[in-house]
Amino acid sequence: MNFTNTIKLSTLFILIVACGEEQTHQPINPNQLKEVLIERNINAVKKEQQQIDGYIKRHKLNPIKTGTGLHYQLIKEGEGEKAVEGQVAVISYEVTLLDGTQCYSTKEKGPEEFKVGKDNVESGLHEAITYLKKGDKAIVIIPSYLAHGLAGDFNKIPVRSTIIYTLELIEVK
Repeated sequence: MNFTNTIKLSTLFILIVACGEEQTHQPINPNQLKEVLIERNINAVKKEQQQIDGYIKRHKLNPIKTGTGLHYQLIKEGEGEKAVEGQVAVISYEVTLLDGTQCYSTKEKGPEEFKVGKDNVESGLHEAITYLKKGDKAIVIIPSYLAHGLAGDFNKIPVRSTIIYTLELIEVK
């Protein structure tokens, strides 16, 4: 081994040892971490609400906003009974993102049904259905935290996405 290779090997050894030294880290204060996470979530919700407000303004809507942050507006009023938890709701719908991208629709395969308050659909959809009666057609704006949250749906709905349902409550069983 020549002198240049010895220097290179020695330098590499020193770098490996130096990088491998135990680092001392400040312990994370759980209360501070909690405060930071809460603040970031509050800011994210505010930003999302601004985006929803922009959508409402662009589309000249006048929806009702619920205490959870869900917005809905009747397009056509039905005459039937309101859906309640435990009943089966039969709906036709189109799901889009705020930018208009269509994600899902029942146009191809026909109406879908789910048990209100029980089945695996967005919590915002469960809530929205309880405000509607048979025959109602509505636009429902569901914030991400009532839809697919931080993960999206791993298919067509990205992370932290507000979704818009244009739906009709066809039947309540």
